[in-house]
Amino acid sequence: MTKSPAARSLRRREALTGYAFVLPQLIGFTIFVLIPLVNVFVYSFHNKNMLFGTNIFIGFDNFTKLFTNDSLFWMTLKNTFVFSVLLVPLNLVLALLLALYLGDGGFGTRFTRTVIFLPVVTSGVAWAIVWKYLLQSGTAGPVNYFLSLAGIPGPNWLTDKGWAMISVVINRVLKNLGTNVLIFYGAVMNMPQDVIEAARIDGAGSFKLLVKIKLPLLMPTILMVSIVTMIGSMRVFDTIRLMTDGGPEGSTMVLVYYIYHQAFKMFNTGYASAIAVVLFVIVLILTIIQWALRKKVSHYEG
Repeated sequence: MTKSPAARSLRRREALTGYAFVLPQLIGFTIFVLIPLVNVFVYSFHNKNMLFGTNIFIGFDNFTKLFTNDSLFWMTLKNTFVFSVLLVPLNLVLALLLALYLGDGGFGTRFTRTVIFLPVVTSGVAWAIVWKYLLQSGTAGPVNYFLSLAGIPGPNWLTDKGWAMISVVINRVLKNLGTNVLIFYGAVMNMPQDVIEAARIDGAGSFKLLVKIKLPLLMPTILMVSIVTMIGSMRVFDTIRLMTDGGPEGSTMVLVYYIYHQAFKMFNTGYASAIAVVLFVIVLILTIIQWALRKKVSHYEG
């Protein structure tokens, strides 16, 4: 059946209205995401230096130097994976346990929700500066001062290689914990209560109920949160910059900070772009692996 001119005109106006709503977002995405992303890949094949104004095509030389003649890159790569391996499981476990506790409506849930989410809405810069003060060496910092009252000698949290990474990880876990708790809490509240009640009637205890019922039901959310948290851990910068500045002796220098170091301290934009491409590929591969596992873990087994 052929549509009338009025119907075609109405359909055209509706399409134009839809495009008008989408256009600002599309323009912003193109200018601030797509073009810079393409430029990063282009610059990675150039010897581009902002200080001297050079921009010479050198092919894969940046990547060759990166993998064969840059020991600092390998150290930052190791630091990045250590940071992620420590942060992601700790964040997920704490967030899931707190969400389950809040879902049960236990004592002090309102106060707990407020305290947990307060760091999320706090400026990352302010949060890092406050924690840098709290973790000062000796008894100058409040943390070590209270430890000294208990007769415990506090370590040099941010200047000792053995403690600096742990301090940064804990700081970052506490900063973003509230977001994951909120996501898990929503998933906990949406679990089918009839399944849980049926398991209780069948005699399932708290532990079996958690392992056999709740965790499988929450697995899609756990998978999504793990991907988001992993990507976030790979691009942390402000906490490192303000608390340790990559030290001591490069023990907390991660890939994102190394990109900043090469681009804005050494002005090697091309080399920094090559590092950014490597980071992009690493995050992409890890995301694909995690997403490919979704069918194996995102299901319920009775």
